[in-house]
Amino acid sequence: MARTCTLKGNTLELAGPVLKVGDAAPVVTLKKSLVDDFNLAEAAGKPRVYSVVPSLDTPVCAEQTKRFNQEIANLPNVSFFTISCDLPVAMNRFCGAEGINTERMKTLSDHKDTAFGNAYGVLIPKLRILCRAVFVVGSDNKLKYVEYVPEIASHPNYDAILACVRSL
Repeated sequence: MARTCTLKGNTLELAGPVLKVGDAAPVVTLKKSLVDDFNLAEAAGKPRVYSVVPSLDTPVCAEQTKRFNQEIANLPNVSFFTISCDLPVAMNRFCGAEGINTERMKTLSDHKDTAFGNAYGVLIPKLRILCRAVFVVGSDNKLKYVEYVPEIASHPNYDAILACVRSL
C-alpha cells in the first residue's frame, strides 16, 4: 500500500521508507549552494534538527522556519537545518529577507537528485517537492523524534519537537 500525505485534502503519494525513532539517520549529500555540497555526515557528533518543508515561499513553511530560528538562541548545542527542494539561491533570498540566522539555521537543497527525500521518505514524486516533516537526530546519529505531518498545510508539533531536543 502506498504511503500518502495530503495537500488541502488532495492525496499525494510519498516515495521512500518510513523512518522511526531509533533508526540510524540516513546520510546523504545536499546542496548548500548551486555549486557546493553538504554531506549530512559533516553535522555528526551533536544533536540536530532537520526541518523539512515543501517550499520556503509558502506561508506555513516560512512560519516553521522562523519558529525554529527563534528557538535557536535557547538551544546553543543543537544544529538546525531547513531542507527543501527549493533552489539554494531562493533559500538564501528568503533567509536574507526574513532575517534568518544562517550561521545557525543552515538551509540545504534537495533539488538536484532528491536523495534526502528518497532516504527519509518525504519525497512527493508527482510534485517533486518534499512533504512537511521534522527529524531530530541525536549525537549518536540515531533518530530521536520523527514526525511526518499528514497534511502539508498543517504545522508540526513544535512543543513535542522542542521537548525532545531539550532532553538530548
